[in-house]
Amino acid sequence: MKKRITFAKLPEILISGFHALIITVLLIVITHSIFAQNDKKATKETKALYNNLIKYRSQGTMIGHQDALAYGLNADSSRWFGDSGRSDFKDFSGEHPAVIGQELGHLEIDADKNLDDVPFDKIKEYAIATYERGGINTLSWHPNNPLDFTKTTWDKVEATIPTILNNKKKLKEYKKTLDKLAVFFKSLKGTDGEYIPVIFRPYHEHTGSWFWWGADYCTPAEYISFWQMTMDHLQKKRKVHNLIIAYSTDNFKSEEHYLERYPGDSYVDILGFDTYHRNAPESNSSFILNAQRMLGTMRKLGFEKNKPWAITETGLERITENNWWTQVLKPIITDNQASYVLFWRNGRPDHYYAPFTGQSSVPDFLKLKNEGNILLEKGVSKLNMYSE
Repeated sequence: MKKRITFAKLPEILISGFHALIITVLLIVITHSIFAQNDKKATKETKALYNNLIKYRSQGTMIGHQDALAYGLNADSSRWFGDSGRSDFKDFSGEHPAVIGQELGHLEIDADKNLDDVPFDKIKEYAIATYERGGINTLSWHPNNPLDFTKTTWDKVEATIPTILNNKKKLKEYKKTLDKLAVFFKSLKGTDGEYIPVIFRPYHEHTGSWFWWGADYCTPAEYISFWQMTMDHLQKKRKVHNLIIAYSTDNFKSEEHYLERYPGDSYVDILGFDTYHRNAPESNSSFILNAQRMLGTMRKLGFEKNKPWAITETGLERITENNWWTQVLKPIITDNQASYVLFWRNGRPDHYYAPFTGQSSVPDFLKLKNEGNILLEKGVSKLNMYSE
């Protein structure tokens, strides 16, 4: 026998249904905001990587290394360059870094090699190989000055950004430069023809003034407009949908300082900062405390904005502290849930930031690895970062 619904019960039923609808909508909104990538048209692999950076941040901090597959150092400190399937991390640990950093500087001037003499076809090859193994790619870009390509990234041509933004001809020319990036990004494809996701980190360390986009050479509003123009052109105009965008300052004084030039949640996917350890061992304690403070700010903002966070460049040149990994890095990353920490390149015997076979800090790094606080490539590949 069917129950009869009386008019007296009707308001209660309607209210109950309304509450259920509201709860459903809120769950959808909350779920969406948790995985709120700025590019709503991102490829499924790119969305999956972004979501998994958030999902698995408690699994351990992924270790990254700039130019890890391109060159490094032998046990006698001589350089190796372009050895197939090799990295300094793999030489002593048996696996590549989880995150491979590469550089796109000089793509803008149509060179065959980047500013560190790595051929662009090799950069593409390394990015594809990393993806196929389950690792993660991040690309930085130190372009020559767009007002005069004979000048490097470090030539401080004042007012570069405001000149481009306020001159239609210069803006049009710069967008043609961005088109070259778009072509490269869209050339990165997996075996099934899918676009390979990359973490793109442009215009970084902008709180300093050693690049033409630095704080002394443009206002916060101009930097923000320039950033937004760049992303709009790549993602909306050129339909590049395999990018995860990282915003990366240098050392910052406060949350307000960090956010001074922040282009907005709809233009940023990953929160990051660069910090280098100098003057060890005298500075060990102060470096740890400062890095913990900044990473704590990242953690706070990351939870507020529902975005992953990372230390996007760091290291101690020549790793002069044999126990640096357990005594300096470990206390910085413990309990802060950074998605990854990227160490700068092993460029020369006097300029390296990651261990290599025979380097004195290798045993300490392996000790940290065995404790399970960090992930190299095999560990991250098991997480299937490109699958929902």
